[in-house]
Amino acid sequence: MVDLTTNCAGIVSPNPFWLASAPPANSGAQIQRAFEAGWGGAVWKTLGQPIQNVSSRFGAVGYRGTAAVGFNNIELITDRPLEVNFREIYETKKKFPKHAVVVSLMVETEAEWKEIIARAEDAGADGLELNFGCPHGMCERGMGSAVGQEPKVNERITGWVMKYAKKPVLVKLTPNVSDILPHGMAAKRGGANGVSLINTIKSIIGVDLDTFTPMPVVAGQSTNGGYCGSAVRPIALHMVGALARHREFGLPISGIGGVTNWRDAVEFLLLGASNVQVCTEVMLRGYRIVEDMIEGLSQYMEEKGFKSVQDMVGKAVPRFSEWGNLDMNYETVAKIDAAKCIGCQLCLVACHDGAHQCIHPSKDSAVRVPVVDEAECVGCNLCQIVCPVDGCITMAKVENGFPPASWNEHLSQGAKLRPKKGAH
Repeated sequence: MVDLTTNCAGIVSPNPFWLASAPPANSGAQIQRAFEAGWGGAVWKTLGQPIQNVSSRFGAVGYRGTAAVGFNNIELITDRPLEVNFREIYETKKKFPKHAVVVSLMVETEAEWKEIIARAEDAGADGLELNFGCPHGMCERGMGSAVGQEPKVNERITGWVMKYAKKPVLVKLTPNVSDILPHGMAAKRGGANGVSLINTIKSIIGVDLDTFTPMPVVAGQSTNGGYCGSAVRPIALHMVGALARHREFGLPISGIGGVTNWRDAVEFLLLGASNVQVCTEVMLRGYRIVEDMIEGLSQYMEEKGFKSVQDMVGKAVPRFSEWGNLDMNYETVAKIDAAKCIGCQLCLVACHDGAHQCIHPSKDSAVRVPVVDEAECVGCNLCQIVCPVDGCITMAKVENGFPPASWNEHLSQGAKLRPKKGAH
């Protein structure tokens, strides 16, 4: 048996899967159904001065038959009265005392922060999440990413909150910056107990080619929205890992961005997140997806010998390095399994047009299995990526006789690098 209990900045939940602050966490009835389905926690849809949302609000990008590899929204914070939200928070926490109920907040002045913090905590919130990431609508009003993109403002407002908050505080960071480190460190200087990231990425999902209007369309116009879904996971993983490996950061992280299954969640945990938050996949497939997430995570932990989720957190961080530290003398080449090859030639085309011209047709016209010129192969992996048959192409290590040597070592110590390929 494994223990899925997690503790993120003092917020305890029965498993690491939380609903992110978004439409799936818009009401007490929804969150209670999610908890019944198995979710360990939920971050309530952002509370502040209720607004009027627009119609329509969502857009998506499909890829190779998927419904939405990327998702876009122009929805803002709650449009329901605060009194209703706080009553439902109280009812939800009373019904599910062991589940984590975190309340996302976004207001402007210190006085407003003081008041809404007190009301959220009085309603039973286990923690608070400061929405410093919304990239549309609210940022034009001086909130959301307008705060998250300015470290000094982030630090100042976080400091306001920490004067009044009695419960743990997570600062939700925006990805709409060139380097996440100054913004994470600003939250730490402000006294935050932890951070959550990433929020959505400023984007335009597409343009209607008939009406010439960006999407989603609102009465013949549109605006930039927030991009999310599985397409943003690589960006989120990088930013989570960048904070986790920074020696001076050291705060708990709630990972967000493109989690669609248990494997995605494990990647976030291994790169330093204490738990994960999910939004888009729930919008596309419903609350029941958490059942597979819990089962898959449990089986993975048993197979790897992890007894608790905390045992996994950060396991991949020591292997996340800078390019200049990578072993330049490590060498691989592509190997094609003739028994599995279906002769589609996709690897040949990709290599010739998009890589290093080391895969060629067989000299025997009756044989459709391509041939790899190993002397020219640079091990770029493109052929393996485009191959439609699992396990047909593998990247095999070459014993070339050169000792490990990084680029930094080559520059500073004169370490010898193996000869370059692709010189034909």
